Amino acid sequence: MKPQCLFCERKKFDLIGENALSYAIRDKYPVTKLHTLILSKKHYKHIFVLPAEELVSIFKLAMICREKIIKEDDSVKGFNFGANSGEAAGQKIEHVHFHLIPRRIGDIDPPPAR
Repeated sequence: MKPQCLFCERKKFDLIGENALSYAIRDKYPVTKLHTLILSKKHYKHIFVLPAEELVSIFKLAMICREKIIKEDDSVKGFNFGANSGEAAGQKIEHVHFHLIPRRIGDIDPPPAR
């Protein structure tokens, strides 16, 4: 019997937002406070097989979650938004998910410009 994908069982999570094709939850191992995952409701192993309408859905939900985070915490001054694709890139669960990571002044050193 094939094990069930953790992210396919969205009823186990406290959703903080959703639309027709996507849902959002807080990351279990947050990089910063209010770190949010935006996920496809359908199972896709990685972002490069995601249909365009699913990607648009995820981005629209990320914009809504971004606004909620800013209202909840006015110390948030920026965001990292992206996905890991493949084990070598740090993807731990083979189900499309994007990270929306709130950033605050001084929480990390800025990367050098080259």
